[in-house]
Amino acid sequence: MSTNKHTKPVQKGEELEETNLKNFLLQHGLIKDLQSELEIVQFSNGFSNLTYLLNIEGKEYVLRRPPFAAPKRGHDMGREYKVIHNLNTVFEKTPKAIAFSDDKDILGAPFYIMSKVAGEILTAKEAGKRNVTPNEFKTISNTWLATFVAFHNIDYKEAGLKDLGRPEGYVERQVTNWGKQYLAAATDDVPASEKVMQWMQENQPKQYDYTIIHNDFKYDNVVFKDDSWEEISAILDWEMCTLGDPLMDLGTSLGYWTTHSDPEFMKQGLQSPTVMLGNPSRSEIVQQYVLKSGRNIDNLIFYYAYGLFKIAVIAQQIFYRYKHGHTNDPKFAYLNKASELCCNTAWQAIQKKKIDNLF
Repeated sequence: MSTNKHTKPVQKGEELEETNLKNFLLQHGLIKDLQSELEIVQFSNGFSNLTYLLNIEGKEYVLRRPPFAAPKRGHDMGREYKVIHNLNTVFEKTPKAIAFSDDKDILGAPFYIMSKVAGEILTAKEAGKRNVTPNEFKTISNTWLATFVAFHNIDYKEAGLKDLGRPEGYVERQVTNWGKQYLAAATDDVPASEKVMQWMQENQPKQYDYTIIHNDFKYDNVVFKDDSWEEISAILDWEMCTLGDPLMDLGTSLGYWTTHSDPEFMKQGLQSPTVMLGNPSRSEIVQQYVLKSGRNIDNLIFYYAYGLFKIAVIAQQIFYRYKHGHTNDPKFAYLNKASELCCNTAWQAIQKKKIDNLF
């Protein structure tokens, strides 16, 4: 079985039923012969929905499905399919949606097929292997941020996505719902988590813009066209896309944005290519976003703390599934520590009233 730098053999317990899958591909005109050899590998980056690369009859397709034993909340494949299907008509940096099924008899869960986008995905591992230079990272960060701003400027009504979310009351709902989800998945005593939840309830903005937001926009969720790093071909991982406050989207990205000057425990706990020299600081990202978007950010500490807390909840939910035996991927074994780190960092930002040099 052949794998590339972003794929691995399929994780045990996460195999796809090949006969049913081939029948589906044939019915949708994606293959010509049921006897054709189907090669399936799994994308190794990512902690939520499962993503597979299918290679058959000289063609490559990407398949997305929910995790096995996933909670009912989230992981809505039909919604994710609709997002990329509709956005593809107005935003060229969207993969092509090819086919969707909600028939659980095929693969045990709803799933969809989309195009495979060629290019470079910049994970922490890949950036280290390539020895990406500081000058290159200046280009990379600028391209990434320009694409982020362009994404927030999409006319979601033109794309037929005005029913994608309820932007009014978005901030309040998010603060409340992520808090509930954290408490439902908690396994360890983390004093900072309660403090952050209470502070966000008391300090959330009451007025804000709303746009289409991605909710997981980071280096390894975009495909750069090539290693000139001057163009992004596609944005990936659309499962949390909705309508809401774009500054909450920015806050999530800042939560992932560990930097060279952060202490080692932050860099290890939230591994990201952004720790390499040449990447801007979190404050510089904010300044550039304001400049490119024309939006003011009056409550920056809230948005950064929110982003960190949301990442904490996602990590904690995955660890909860791991601890209870619903998934056995060893990369999930320490996500409770990553969750605790995010809560502690958010509380530091709140106390120090800044987003850089927190420890």
